[in-house]
Amino acid sequence: MSNLEPDPEAISLTSGTYRAADVLEARKTAIGDGTEVRRLLPQRTLRTIGAWCFLDHYGPDEVSRGPGMQVPPHPHIGLQTVSWLFQGLVLHRDSLGRRQLIRPGELNLMTAGRGIAHSEESAAGRPPVLHGLQLWIALADAERHRAPQFAHHADLPVVRDGAASVTVVVGEYRGERSPAEVFSPLAGYEVAVPGGDDFTLPVREDFEHGVVAVDGSAVAGGALIAPGLIAHLPAGRSAIRLSPASGRRLARFFVIGGAPLGEPLLMWWNFVARDGGEIARAREDWVAGRFGPVQGYPGPPLAAPALPPVPLKPR
Repeated sequence: MSNLEPDPEAISLTSGTYRAADVLEARKTAIGDGTEVRRLLPQRTLRTIGAWCFLDHYGPDEVSRGPGMQVPPHPHIGLQTVSWLFQGLVLHRDSLGRRQLIRPGELNLMTAGRGIAHSEESAAGRPPVLHGLQLWIALADAERHRAPQFAHHADLPVVRDGAASVTVVVGEYRGERSPAEVFSPLAGYEVAVPGGDDFTLPVREDFEHGVVAVDGSAVAGGALIAPGLIAHLPAGRSAIRLSPASGRRLARFFVIGGAPLGEPLLMWWNFVARDGGEIARAREDWVAGRFGPVQGYPGPPLAAPALPPVPLKPR
């Protein structure tokens, strides 16, 4: 998924220090053909959660009429993309020649490394509702120039923990490990909690965490959240208490976590880099067609926005 803002801000991704649970509100933006998303990361007061550096929550949206999601071919460097659906069907294409449908409960993981292009669109024959998350992971310095790759994981571990269930999207939970290859200490879980129950999710104390309520209001770590809000929980906790709101039959949460990011990074448009020169070269490569084509997308690639007049640099 692309950042489609016409004048994207250059954002330093250096992590801050947080001591108490905090709830932050998403900034609303649009992707593709007008699909509205709630952008939960990055924010001015919360740049990253571990190496997680971008989080969009979109839907549920009616997509049975009209084009639905249409995100034209666009480039990435220095990151991994994590595509996760709760409802619907999305078609991924990329410059490696991969064409892959993603369904709820399946993981598309794309490693941009030194450079890749891809598109995402609502697939033909899709269900009427689209609802999901798009996340980015910043690659550590030692990994950011690796060859691009794409992986699809349709069979992820699901741990039944009392009445709750935990799908291990990234990382490990109670001895079950996701097959997703990531390059930083990270966790990513979809957690389903029946109404009337509280669930205590054990977590690593050296990780900071973010919790998204998927379907409606709920409580995470004592903080009331709903779609459009994220609860940020600093490192130092060994567990997070998750509770459905009163009257809910089932609450779903998406939980991300990781060791606080220790590298100063710079994000602009769809690129994660170390300095403005690297971003300018990546933009030039995209304009010159050096990322490679994405075959089969029914439309032109995304035009690169203009670089800001002031040189980009981490703060």
